[in-house]
Amino acid sequence: MPRPRHPFVMLAWRIVLVYVTLALCRTVFYFYNATALGTPVHTDWGSLLVGALKFDTVSVIYANGLFILLSLVPLHLREKGVYRNLLFGIYLFFNSVLIVGLNLADAVYFSYTQKRITADELFFAENDNTLPLIGKFMFENLGIVVVGVALVLGLALGYRRRTPVSPSPRNPWIYYLGGLCLLALTGGLCVAGVRGGFTRMTRPITLSNAALYTSDNAQANLILSNPFCLLRTVGSSSGNRVPHYFDDAEALRLFNPTHQPVDSAAVDLSGRNVVIFIMESMSADHSFHLMPEAYADRPIKGFTPFLDSLMRNGYCFRQMYANGTRSIQAMPSVLGSMPSFKTPFVLMPQSLGASRQLPAILRDMGYTTAFFCGSDRGSMGFDAYARSAGIDRLFSRQDYETAHGNDDFDGYWGIWDEPFLQYAGEEFGALPEPFFATLFTISSHHPFYVPETYADSLPEGYTRIHKSVAYDDQAFRRFFQRFHTADWFQRTLFVFVADHVSSEKFAPESRLYPGNYHIIGFLYTPDGTLQGESNDVVQQLDIMPTVLGLVGGASTSPYFAFGRDLFNEPERPSWSLSYDDRFHALLQDRILHFDEETLTTTRRDDGTPLVADTLGDRFKALIQQYYKHIAAQNYLPE
Repeated sequence: MPRPRHPFVMLAWRIVLVYVTLALCRTVFYFYNATALGTPVHTDWGSLLVGALKFDTVSVIYANGLFILLSLVPLHLREKGVYRNLLFGIYLFFNSVLIVGLNLADAVYFSYTQKRITADELFFAENDNTLPLIGKFMFENLGIVVVGVALVLGLALGYRRRTPVSPSPRNPWIYYLGGLCLLALTGGLCVAGVRGGFTRMTRPITLSNAALYTSDNAQANLILSNPFCLLRTVGSSSGNRVPHYFDDAEALRLFNPTHQPVDSAAVDLSGRNVVIFIMESMSADHSFHLMPEAYADRPIKGFTPFLDSLMRNGYCFRQMYANGTRSIQAMPSVLGSMPSFKTPFVLMPQSLGASRQLPAILRDMGYTTAFFCGSDRGSMGFDAYARSAGIDRLFSRQDYETAHGNDDFDGYWGIWDEPFLQYAGEEFGALPEPFFATLFTISSHHPFYVPETYADSLPEGYTRIHKSVAYDDQAFRRFFQRFHTADWFQRTLFVFVADHVSSEKFAPESRLYPGNYHIIGFLYTPDGTLQGESNDVVQQLDIMPTVLGLVGGASTSPYFAFGRDLFNEPERPSWSLSYDDRFHALLQDRILHFDEETLTTTRRDDGTPLVADTLGDRFKALIQQYYKHIAAQNYLPE
């Protein structure tokens, strides 16, 4: 007879067996799709394995959550034969279907769709021909079926069903209290596994996080596994079907997301470095320059005096609007000119489709590409998106602390913005020019703390965030004071844009649409080449085309974007797009609202109805083009 084993030891063994099964499924997946996936570079193997382990952990927990719970519940019932048979049945059923079945089906399915099985397929599975199609695919892929049967048998035999359980402790306190502690510990580990880590900066990882472990979006599919892909997309895919308001030719005529390079740019900044500061929660109503009326009867005239001075000496967009309300929506809007609408773009499995976003285009033009954020490496999905967008070098809290020690962590999100900006400036000076860098600030975020050394010197403000905003404004002032004489600084185009409006609203108009999307946004060149201001409606989606028009000009290849080049494409609509319960397009004098059936046009000032014009058709065509490319997983110029 085998030696008795503790239930926890047996659970660990059985879970390891699932990891091994997933690794074998991934091997089959690769060999079936090697041509599409390409051969990984040998230096990438370690990163690919780390990424695969992280996603497999989520899949293992999703498939075995009930089994883990029932295996560890401190009840003597678990030592009974009937209960142990029940556990075996649960283990074999869920792992056969969700681990073996789904992942081997992926091996065949991927060649047709170039993506893993997600919740999209649940809606197609309602068709009457689903079962015959499954049978046909199984018959055509008998090798996969044989492998699946072998893996299920391996799980059944490896389960060690007949291994006896070690006797329970006689002391009930040890049995029940110890069992509860073990259950709580395992539960905590499972939560951390699903979120992707233990820190408060992490969130449940998404499909786009796979790009963090490889620069090749195709090989990101090799890292992914099911049931992760299926369950993480439930509720986010059904609303992303392609609408058909026009035939394809008419939709393309009304709105074409392919942009052609300009023959002669209005402003030529060819070859300059580009630095984009994406500023956390920098609403327009923080700025006296943008909204002086909000401070007319207030003793403190705004909380961004330094940024206001840059706006006056740069090129200011007085009506810059965010395309979403979350940081995760801002990154693709700014760097990829990709809106999010119903589902944040980076949360969709289709976000791993072929694309050439701003960093990738500039990289192909010879730019060094880098992304800076003072939070933990990989947190909030920023690094993963940056990597998928074409950014090669990633700088995080860990990199800062390697260079400058551990004293500048804010206790919540990452490194305070002032020292992190100083660090970024040091790294900018070491990057080969020309370089493209994006830096995401984090200090003007809940819980709105500032370093103790500034607690008494910064204004309290009129909302909880104002002191944090004043801190960030000072952080930028000190960054400019230190680096303004550096050679790289003088050759740089600086882009400032907020990710979204703050949760702490100040001006009354910031509480309602469109004021709740109104953010800070402007361009600055140290030599004064760009000066002036625009009162046109401008959106985050316009940043990528505008930067390409400034630094690329005629040398830029055709590119894909939903925004417009603000200096060189007057024929494109000057609007800002967003989605809450319906689609919105904000223009200078009107707002278009579209609920997928009825398009209404209202006057911006008072909301009175207006007669619809051709802009309504262009708006619907844009929506159709967006979901067409989402379905095709292709964001390349046609």
